[in-house]
Amino acid sequence: MNCPLSFGKGAAPDIEDRAFIEECVRVHNFHRSAVKPPASNMQYMSWDRTMAQTARTWARNCRLQHNIHLKEHGRLHPNFSTLGENIWVGSSFDAFNVTSAIAAWNNEVQYYNYKTRTCTKVCGHYTQVVWADSYKVGCAVHICTSGIAGFSVGSRSAIFVCNYGPP
Repeated sequence: MNCPLSFGKGAAPDIEDRAFIEECVRVHNFHRSAVKPPASNMQYMSWDRTMAQTARTWARNCRLQHNIHLKEHGRLHPNFSTLGENIWVGSSFDAFNVTSAIAAWNNEVQYYNYKTRTCTKVCGHYTQVVWADSYKVGCAVHICTSGIAGFSVGSRSAIFVCNYGPP
């Protein structure tokens, strides 16, 4: 896998930033291709601008809480009735990078049992990253200058949101 991108001090990548988009898609597909046992029907993940816009809008709320509209049929996307979502938060934007955030979600694999399809701890972020039927992703990162409700009160906290279709 290539080196993670680092973004300039004080600047979060925009959802139109080609390097940001490519890293989000590449890292998701890297983890999806490494699933053991391998999935026979794993879809290739590609970028979805509408999902990225939804992720950006939600990230700007600066709350460690899932989008309350995810399960409302047809509300957030014209082609998917509902969306999946992963959220990563950090107390400093300087510590954020796409590769590490997605790897943290993927590390929940240790709590997932493929035979029983159950989790011993939190593993929903992992299952969303590697859900075979998901093939669209859109992500956004936002700097929360007053902290993130439910997580930190420090300035310049980062929140990274990815939306998935289908969930």
